[in-house]
Amino acid sequence: KEAATQEEDVEFTVKDSNGATLRSGDDVTIIKDLKVKGSSSVVKVGTKIKNIRLVESADDHNIDCKITGVGAIKITPKFVKKS
Repeated sequence: KEAATQEEDVEFTVKDSNGATLRSGDDVTIIKDLKVKGSSSVVKVGTKIKNIRLVESADDHNIDCKITGVGAIKITPKFVKKS
């Protein structure tokens, strides 16, 4: 059963805006102002996010992270670059 899980992890890859492969625990930087759904706050360009977590998602929001002052959010990989 463990071998099947490892194969699934290998198939599931997330690439940032520059095509670099992202892994859980990586640090990324926001490349576009992002409006937070259900809130009036905005995540600004250049915001650094540490220790991201990758999740498989039906919509394209594969990055799960916490941002100081905003909270836990999910982000689409095309709006970040690996730092």
